[in-house]
Amino acid sequence: MVIMLIGYIRVSKADGSQILDLQRDALIKAGVEPERIYEDLASGRFDDRPGLTSCLKALQPGNTLVIWKLDRLSMSLRHLVNIVEELKIKEVGFKVLTGQGVQIDTTAEFERELIIERTKAGLASARARGRLGGRPRKMDVTTLKIAMSAMQDPR
Repeated sequence: MVIMLIGYIRVSKADGSQILDLQRDALIKAGVEPERIYEDLASGRFDDRPGLTSCLKALQPGNTLVIWKLDRLSMSLRHLVNIVEELKIKEVGFKVLTGQGVQIDTTAEFERELIIERTKAGLASARARGRLGGRPRKMDVTTLKIAMSAMQDPR
């Protein structure tokens, strides 16, 4: 699994009155490589955005989609929820850098799930080879028998 940051930026107007520089700079500062930033010059009301379509197709398990603000990805809650669900199914993290959704960062939850999955697989593998987990015993069987017999003698 390749861990990579993929960015998406968008401005609403294609007439040149809005530019992508602010968003691009923020994503690059967050660690997204410039060649991994997809962009659109279109209103968020339209679901058919070629940059977003290409971005979503490029995402692989372990990647993280990074956006500047939630409204750059979608103008409707339904569309946003659908995208986030699609990312979850694809095992892709999602991070918002600023604005209302800045607290959204699914990568920590995703990494936690991966650690749990790896731990369970490792324990199952060890059990299959006859190894038991847990702390080693302080006493072997012989020492334990001596201690038990000493405890029965009141002197």
